[in-house]
Amino acid sequence: MGLRRVLQQGDKALLRPSREVTDFDARLHQLLDDLKETNDVNEGMGLAAPQVGVLRRVFVVTDISGAEDISIEFINPEILELSEEREEAAEGCLSVPNIWAMVERPKYVKVKALDRHGVPFELDITDNYLSRAVQHEIDHLNGNLFTQQAGRYLSEREIDAVMIERDRELRKRRKAAKASQGARRARSW
Repeated sequence: MGLRRVLQQGDKALLRPSREVTDFDARLHQLLDDLKETNDVNEGMGLAAPQVGVLRRVFVVTDISGAEDISIEFINPEILELSEEREEAAEGCLSVPNIWAMVERPKYVKVKALDRHGVPFELDITDNYLSRAVQHEIDHLNGNLFTQQAGRYLSEREIDAVMIERDRELRKRRKAAKASQGARRARSW
């Protein structure tokens, strides 16, 4: 695995649509591994191939809804369904460092994609963080940055408050997930 340089806003590659993946080979697997490592090191929620200069329809996101973080790989993703119910929340991006803005997105998304071996899967995503991250990364594949649909930009103080609240929410989710796992283990004895 290897770290990749994350392109920054202003790089024209970030505004170009990506091409479909047709080869599910060692190069693709390396790209996916590199995206995961680069995302993890930068503490991101997701990272798309165009953000590292590869114009292919590939991204990884981190599902933080359980007791442990899980990385999910999406190849040639396609949105099948979006909820009518929308939510405005703060978003940031590894390609737009230190800038956060309020972005309105559908709360729920249903996505069809392929895994690293070309096997299709579908996900009904109701978790707010994961749904937002998937939509954000699909925007990258289409050559769009969150700043293009941003509402109000946040001050440094507001960004700090958002990060504190997200950390608090993550700890709460982890505690609930671990308690749920413990309860399931106890019933299975």
